[in-house]
Amino acid sequence: MNLPLDIPALIRAATDIDSARNTPLAVSVYLDETAPGDVVGHVRSAFASAGARTRVTLGYLEEGVAPEPYGADDMAVIVAGTSPFIGEAAAAVRAAGIPVMVATTSPHAVAAAAEAAGFPIPEGDLVAPSMTEPTPWGDAAATVARRVTAGRTGEAAAEAPEALEALEHAVPVEEEPAAAEPLPLDAEAAATLDRRMGEWIIAACRDKKLAFALAFPFVRRPLSLDAVRATAIQNAGVGVVVFIPGADMPIMTLNQAKMLLQIAAAYGQPLSAERIKELAAVVGGAFLFRNIARSAAGVVPVLGWAVKGAVGFAGTEAMGRAAIEYFEAGGDIVGLASVVQRARDEAVEAAGRAAATPAGERAIDAAKRGAAGLVRAVCGRARG
Repeated sequence: MNLPLDIPALIRAATDIDSARNTPLAVSVYLDETAPGDVVGHVRSAFASAGARTRVTLGYLEEGVAPEPYGADDMAVIVAGTSPFIGEAAAAVRAAGIPVMVATTSPHAVAAAAEAAGFPIPEGDLVAPSMTEPTPWGDAAATVARRVTAGRTGEAAAEAPEALEALEHAVPVEEEPAAAEPLPLDAEAAATLDRRMGEWIIAACRDKKLAFALAFPFVRRPLSLDAVRATAIQNAGVGVVVFIPGADMPIMTLNQAKMLLQIAAAYGQPLSAERIKELAAVVGGAFLFRNIARSAAGVVPVLGWAVKGAVGFAGTEAMGRAAIEYFEAGGDIVGLASVVQRARDEAVEAAGRAAATPAGERAIDAAKRGAAGLVRAVCGRARG
């Protein structure tokens, strides 16, 4: 099989791990004396780095004394308890041009106190373990599949591009209002806090996000999931809107290859040219996604676009998540290709089984009725 992959170009596209390791980072951590000890200890541990180019400064907040951030800081984090001046302290750091995260297990109390003092904390800067994704990744894939294939009218089918946009711009929301604060920092809450802190860093420090992932392990999984989500959404969109037969698969394949390079880089796993060729052969199996889509679509070309959107999303996500779990379990670059290949094959098999079920047939029938409207909507948007 001739793969639509330029290996030298992929090597150049792979993030430069050596450069990221040599990127200087500076972080100031400010502790509120009323913050629970377990939260203080957890955040301090999370920001402990052995990187030679990483500088972490620790200090305490005092009422009436504005923090004096280090001028070269890339970011700051305030570990907040119940002190009423947290909002003011955060505002002083922001005024110095430094993004600041407020980590706490009392998000309602901290937000209310900051608002009352006249220094409200921007919603995105308040990080707590009570925050989660609005839709788990698996449900997100199902949402795209439903909205792409279930349109019964032109209006309903036109929701497909908007569905992709909604997922792309999703932001964390509260699981439930906190009745009793501070929230207990058990193992699950600690993991959620790590994820939220990592997501904040990716958003606030995008130019140095790989350097942060290499310096602070808690950033690696969020950074990798960010790459998976972005790539899966791109491939879903490619499957829906690319009208030239066969033109979508080289794009999807290249996207998947870059995603795997990004995940490997986040975990500090450099890829040699030989390993990239091995991964390229595996990713080339993404052409199987088109075969599944065609078998589900039958002889209706328009339907193939809708089905490929859903399959492209789910298949890309399966490959990316397999790579993440593999590295999280301590795997190295040597065995990555086989793990990704198994995930790819399972995703293709699952897609084939789903298309053969009565529910799958009904979805296909619904897509046939809505396909024309989908095409009109996408073409109209492209002309606009």
